Amino acid sequence: MELKESGEMYLETILVLSQNQKNVRSLDIANYLHYSKPSISRAMGILRNAKYISIDESGYITLTNSGREIAEKIYERHVVISGVLESIGVDSETATEDACRIEHVISDKSFEALKKSIKKRS
Repeated sequence: MELKESGEMYLETILVLSQNQKNVRSLDIANYLHYSKPSISRAMGILRNAKYISIDESGYITLTNSGREIAEKIYERHVVISGVLESIGVDSETATEDACRIEHVISDKSFEALKKSIKKRS
């Protein structure tokens, strides 16, 4: 199943939240993204049906292996792209906002070339 940008963003958010807290719930995602609880609930249902997440009887959300793989890929793109933008003088807030948009549309080929270019300069 092809995942839309919003789905990637939700998976990335679950990953980020799970790095900072033991359990992730829909309410945590809603608060983090400033979205309504019904919007999050709908999205979580879609992600669960696609087997990207699991939700236990307590409402705790966990990434499946396929969900984690996507989340880690998107998060890596975010970190690298925002870092590059900051290194060329873009302020942190703008770099983060721009990275959030770029990370979903950059091709694997271009991203790998970008990482390779960064390593050469290091």
